[in-house]
Amino acid sequence: MIELTGWEPLGISVDWAAIERELGVPLPTDYKELYEVFGGGVFSDSVYFLGRDEGPGAFDFLRQWRVGLSVDRDSKFGDVSAVAPYAVYAPGGKGLVEWGSTEWADEYFWLIDAERPGNYPILARSNDVGGWVRYDMSTAEFLCRVLADADFQPFGIAQYNLGMMFEPGSGAP
Repeated sequence: MIELTGWEPLGISVDWAAIERELGVPLPTDYKELYEVFGGGVFSDSVYFLGRDEGPGAFDFLRQWRVGLSVDRDSKFGDVSAVAPYAVYAPGGKGLVEWGSTEWADEYFWLIDAERPGNYPILARSNDVGGWVRYDMSTAEFLCRVLADADFQPFGIAQYNLGMMFEPGSGAP
């Protein structure tokens, strides 16, 4: 990813242990490395990468996860979930945690199962597909394929020639 974007690593320090205690599971190692290098922000003017942005929160996956979990658990919405047929991950359970999206409303999640820590399949959905697509690959590989592989459909954006750059989010150092 560094070579693709020409990005100079930021070396962001994050208290991953505190975040993982709140979630009840460890996060993917490659995701943590990506965040420490890039921070939260936007790749190629269209792919939003969520991290731990303690600023206003636009790129803060933890804040968005908390809101999603609160809404998912709110009884006034009944059994309807924004990530149906799944649920938003709750500590100790099984569900989705969003880590990225696009300006075209594509969404990227990990399917986390507290009973299977270290296993992080990616579930992605797009309005073009109409359902969930599962990928058994790392976060970094998925993101790289989205950005650089024109044949990675329906999620690849390389065919649009948007360039390979990164713009840090609001809370970047």
